[in-house]
Amino acid sequence: MTADDGGLAGRRTRLDAEMQQGGAWPADSPWLREAFAALPRDRFAPDRLWRWDGRAYAPLDRAVDPGGWADELYSGVHSAAVTRLTDGLPSSSLSAPSAVADMLDSLRLEPGHRVWDLGTGQGWTAALSARRVGPGLVVGTEVDEHLAAFARARLAAAGLDAEVTAGDGTGGGVPGGGRVDRLHATYAVETVPWSWVEAVRPGGRIVYPWGRLGYVALTVADDGAAAHGWVHGLAQFMGDRTGPAQPGTGPAAYAQVRGGAEPEAHGALDRDPAGLEDWHLRFALRVAVPDAVLSTVRGEDGPATLLHDGDRSWAEIRSRSLLLQGGPRRLGDEVLAAWTQWDALGRPAPYDYGITVTPDTQWAWQGAPDTGPKWPIGDLHPATR
Repeated sequence: MTADDGGLAGRRTRLDAEMQQGGAWPADSPWLREAFAALPRDRFAPDRLWRWDGRAYAPLDRAVDPGGWADELYSGVHSAAVTRLTDGLPSSSLSAPSAVADMLDSLRLEPGHRVWDLGTGQGWTAALSARRVGPGLVVGTEVDEHLAAFARARLAAAGLDAEVTAGDGTGGGVPGGGRVDRLHATYAVETVPWSWVEAVRPGGRIVYPWGRLGYVALTVADDGAAAHGWVHGLAQFMGDRTGPAQPGTGPAAYAQVRGGAEPEAHGALDRDPAGLEDWHLRFALRVAVPDAVLSTVRGEDGPATLLHDGDRSWAEIRSRSLLLQGGPRRLGDEVLAAWTQWDALGRPAPYDYGITVTPDTQWAWQGAPDTGPKWPIGDLHPATR
């Protein structure tokens, strides 16, 4: 170890071992482990990272504290590294290694595929893809011009022939025109832009983070008239910076929605609220009540679940099975009804859900796209249940 590398070689080795021990290296894509070794994430990280100190994000400068910088970058297989702030909040990051590996595995990349990498950021996923598919076949789009230039420089330094353009990939087509075999998005969208489906050839795949939780792999139908696919994993990603703002999470966001309002409805629960700590249930609630934001706090009376819709409706579920609600909606009742439905369906896992996208409608489904229960996505069409 040199004085200024922060022990990067050892951290790379440790990350590889942790990925192996945790089963995070996809068996169907052995090329990924080789690509991670050849193109480690530190080569695509800026010299300043940001660490949450319990109150705000504090800078970690590589020149000042190389060890701390490296610790943050390699803090764990499931940990992202914040690389950029906007108005004090994260606006770009290097995604968690496990999520990067799993999403690229879901993409089913093969040599010769043309790839559109959306939300290129620092260029790491574009680099990994380029190593797999070959030179001149990856084009990245990054809305931040500074980041686009950074990614171009890091890709060139790695000896990779991949293009990165500055622009909004959510509303436009593939830079340079034509269609691609694979589309990989690194930022979350609630609804899939139809332009993404049009950009991918029939039989091609789209892998993207869906809203606040989970990522999905869609396959474009042979006639190009729809795309269908399954949820492939659970993870949280930053949202599309050109779209509408997403409701905030955590107690502060809940407090902002509730304000000083007293409860308008009191009720007792017929179930243990601790069940809300089950992430399979959390995902089912995300599907059925997509604008309900849940967070858990610990108080003198034990844990409580706080819910809000980012507007005026809120609910609080306390450990003693008391439900308090306020606002124009009875958000707690909606969540409990979705919980009951999940129980009736046999408590399916996130991987039992999928999504269908057409030019006019989008919906989530459970079990099977044609015969299973369905839930609308966005405000595109009436609810079908």
